[in-house]
Amino acid sequence: MTADAALAREPGVGPLLRSWRTRRRISQLDLSIEAEISTRHLSFVETGRSRPSREMVLRLSESLDVPLRDRNRLLLAAGYAPAYAETPVDGPDLAALRGTVREVLAGHEPFPTVVVDRAWTLLEANAGVAVLLEGVAEELLEPPVNVLRVGLHPKGLAPRIVNLGEWRAHLLDRLRREAEWTADPGLTDLYRELCAYPGADSGASPSGAAATAALAVPLRLRHGREELALLSTVATFGTPVDITVSELRIESFLPADRATSRALHAAVAALTDADPA
Repeated sequence: MTADAALAREPGVGPLLRSWRTRRRISQLDLSIEAEISTRHLSFVETGRSRPSREMVLRLSESLDVPLRDRNRLLLAAGYAPAYAETPVDGPDLAALRGTVREVLAGHEPFPTVVVDRAWTLLEANAGVAVLLEGVAEELLEPPVNVLRVGLHPKGLAPRIVNLGEWRAHLLDRLRREAEWTADPGLTDLYRELCAYPGADSGASPSGAAATAALAVPLRLRHGREELALLSTVATFGTPVDITVSELRIESFLPADRATSRALHAAVAALTDADPA
């Protein structure tokens, strides 16, 4: 199939906008109010009776919170040039950003912290992550490393997770919602793969975790003779105008109790002392 034929098979901007509006469960009336256009005009755009301006496509995309890479697709479908660049994460243009991110990672040590992209591919990690990866099969750590696959695979973290059912349900629900929100088929495929992994049924938290579980779902991980209790936090970049930057996430695992904090400090200190460098 030629490029022109493939382009001809792509949905027009109207059906694409309608699919995003349907996915967001927003009525034409509500979207027209949010975007400050008439319902009649919006209807004409969605049915292809009216070609939206470039500004209109961007305004509707903003109102629908469409991911930046998909805003480019909408613009192309409407006959306009893409508005957002996709800078290589390892390229020179993002060198300063990478340096800042590494400072953030170092500042979180000894608490495990990773940087992932939209597909949950591991891009950067600090020394504390080595504590999480103890015993993980080597094939799961061959690049590109998917952190969700590592977390739930039978040869990954799963055998060490005390509250596997609870944690698995949390991760799968999070991934399902992301796949639905972004309409990313890659995330949908990953969700189906992870659902097929064996895992304990979701249930009540262990009695010792009651106080923490009342606030957030912890990751309770066996580490030698100890049990680590970790709370996950996620940071993103505000108001990005580059696709790559918009899809970066920094996820940190913070100690839920003092015993976990002490254990992480000791474990990372031991790893550092053992490093010949």
